[in-house]
Amino acid sequence: MSSITLQPTTSAEIITTSAKSHVPVYLYATVLSSLSIIIGLIWDISWHTSIGRDGLFSAPHLAIYLGGVTAGLFSGFRVLKITLAGTPPERSKTIRFWGIFYGSLGNLFCIWGAIAMLTSAPFDDWWHNTYGLDVTILSPPHTVLLLGMITIQFGAIISVLTYQNLHTGSVEGELNKNFSILFALSGGFVLTMIFTIASEYLSRHDMHGVLFYQVASLLFPLFLVAFSHASKTKWGATQAALVYTIFLMVINWILPLFPASPRLGPVLNPITTFQPFDFPLLIIFPAIVIDLITHRFAAKNRWYRAVVYGAFFLVILFALQWPFANVLMASRGHWFFGTSKWYFGSDPAWQYRYAFGDWMVSGGIDLTQGLAIALAIAVLSARVGIAWGGWMKKIVR
Repeated sequence: MSSITLQPTTSAEIITTSAKSHVPVYLYATVLSSLSIIIGLIWDISWHTSIGRDGLFSAPHLAIYLGGVTAGLFSGFRVLKITLAGTPPERSKTIRFWGIFYGSLGNLFCIWGAIAMLTSAPFDDWWHNTYGLDVTILSPPHTVLLLGMITIQFGAIISVLTYQNLHTGSVEGELNKNFSILFALSGGFVLTMIFTIASEYLSRHDMHGVLFYQVASLLFPLFLVAFSHASKTKWGATQAALVYTIFLMVINWILPLFPASPRLGPVLNPITTFQPFDFPLLIIFPAIVIDLITHRFAAKNRWYRAVVYGAFFLVILFALQWPFANVLMASRGHWFFGTSKWYFGSDPAWQYRYAFGDWMVSGGIDLTQGLAIALAIAVLSARVGIAWGGWMKKIVR
């Protein structure tokens, strides 16, 4: 088992660190790696939906691997530089792992993530060659790949937080602004990744069922509350949700501009362009309220705040997403909402393509009980988010 040793950091060293007036290049590299990974992932899903199975080195796979390799190389270089040529003050601001190396916690996450991603690549290729096409997101090799990708994305967030938490003071307004932007970007890409992983339960056909709200309540309060607490700005959750929203909308508009046709059969839906992904959930609205709660009730008990976070998140999401699902269903193939999305192997004339089946809609006692469970889940998720956000505010390595 690897060991990690924390080195003491004095206030003088923190002041010295905060005196630096630039953003390290490797921070830009890790955030861009996170962007490359999520672009490749959504492109790959669209590729499978539009074209079918392709080779190990398809364009979306290369975008994913580029992100992993870039994050791993930049973080690995920084670790080797500090380990082999770092000064004692530099090493004192890092952690020691595997008994030999010195680096930040973010570096360690990126390196682990890169190793997992590169390991999963031949595993995924073998899986497809052995078992054929799969259109599920959470197959065994995809799970390993997703763990590697999200580990790198967490590494990007932690790397940014390390510098953000060290750099304080009014004289560094522009620098703090840069760190806040990088934090919003990395947080937004993580939200996009989480949404993508859980998208099988969060599609427009699921929005009138209680499982949709239970899954959303499990995932999003955790991250939104944590980002709200960890950010140096007053709008940490809102900014991350805005990045998530804009990114998904833009990529959904771009993908159908490029030609694509199925290469596997049977082809029941003969498409000619890449299929868009899902339209973003309306989480930006509960995110705004979460940020307001964070600063309005900062002195309140943590469980009290968790209840308020969870209740407002669920009420706002339910009040907006339920009727918005009807808008998505009514927007038959509309480019803005990306509702033209349909797998080439599915019947385009299916009567429920733009309609809810009876089994998709929760009502009566099932709806009431399901939302009560969702509320409990949201409160617990928010409580963990409070603790996680508090931990992230303390990261300085």
